[in-house]
Amino acid sequence: MKARTPGLLFIFITLLLDVLGFGLIIPVAPRLVELLQGGGEAAAAPIVGWLGMTYALMQFVFAPIIGALSDRFGRRPVLLVSVFGSGLDYFAMAFAPTVPWLFVTRAINGISGASITAASAYIVDVTPPERRAIGFGIVGAAFGLGFSIGPLIGGVLGAIDIHYPFYAAGGITLCNWLYGLLILPESLPREHRRRAQGFRWDPLAGLANLRKSEFVMQLAIALFLVNLAQFALHATWVLYTKYRYGWNEADAGYSLCAVGIGAVIVQGGLARRLIPKLGERRSLLVGFVIGAFAYLGYGLATEGWMIYGVIAFASFGGLAMPAAQGLITKTVRPDEQGAMQGALTSMTSLATIFGYPLGGLVFAWSIAESTETKVPGAVFYTGSLLAVVALVVVVHALRKSRVEPA
Repeated sequence: MKARTPGLLFIFITLLLDVLGFGLIIPVAPRLVELLQGGGEAAAAPIVGWLGMTYALMQFVFAPIIGALSDRFGRRPVLLVSVFGSGLDYFAMAFAPTVPWLFVTRAINGISGASITAASAYIVDVTPPERRAIGFGIVGAAFGLGFSIGPLIGGVLGAIDIHYPFYAAGGITLCNWLYGLLILPESLPREHRRRAQGFRWDPLAGLANLRKSEFVMQLAIALFLVNLAQFALHATWVLYTKYRYGWNEADAGYSLCAVGIGAVIVQGGLARRLIPKLGERRSLLVGFVIGAFAYLGYGLATEGWMIYGVIAFASFGGLAMPAAQGLITKTVRPDEQGAMQGALTSMTSLATIFGYPLGGLVFAWSIAESTETKVPGAVFYTGSLLAVVALVVVVHALRKSRVEPA
């Protein structure tokens, strides 16, 4: 029997279905918190932030472990176990009777959600170094497509019944697991797998991989800052648009669908042409500059329709992430790619840990009755400032360092 050849198509579909399930619940999760907790946007915002922090904390703890396990046993079994756990957890969220129950489900989903570590390492396994930025762009396209379809369906279903998106997310994620079980091949040859004694089970120790290169460490710090801004936006988007523009779940779903479409066009199509022409370094700088202005645009938009113009502009900021990952992977040996991706996922989780409560608390403060001058866009202005600081870090890193292949 001829062995199956691993390729980007396999991981693209796996990530697409996984993100599709996650995207379904985005427009309705804050509303579910409001129903279980009681009160309006100001009361729900901090809880949404703490829920996001719980998810990220579990992902931070388990991402290095999952990365190490994928280096030892292969990417396929790790992905299958993680995706199956996510599918079951969505059904548990649908039946959540109280807010504390939601915290339990978010913790479980954070553990299984660390599968992005193995998925990123899979991309490295099947892509040559000179094309990894393009490979990560295809992953970004999978995320974009999943986030365009998922929130759209979730918003429409949530307008009918708040629980329907969770049922749909669980069903789609379990279909994803079945697809992986039947189709997804292994990408890591046995001769490239790490020996058992090479495991690093300490999640903090995984960050030591970033210190092996000053250049990688500086890029990781910059990515942490922009992710901090991004997750503050995630925590408040639905509540912010409801408060400022009177949007419902379906309206929020439409806007998130537009975000996903922009990501598909830029990261799945234009990035494959722009990054080779601009180079990974210039693509990184351009992406960060666009991000800084995009956050300002979100905060300054006085009408809901203006948001769509900002979304179109912000989509080009998606050049930064695949360019950064392409640069980083060139400094790492094949048997350390999983550990490196685990460290990067841990940094993203740290950004989520702080970003979600930061966004929730800033937004709650900016619209609180006790606040004399209400500034609903304060969370986006904060994001713009973080993006500018990240840009300064990147400029310094690029001036001092040169990337040498491992």
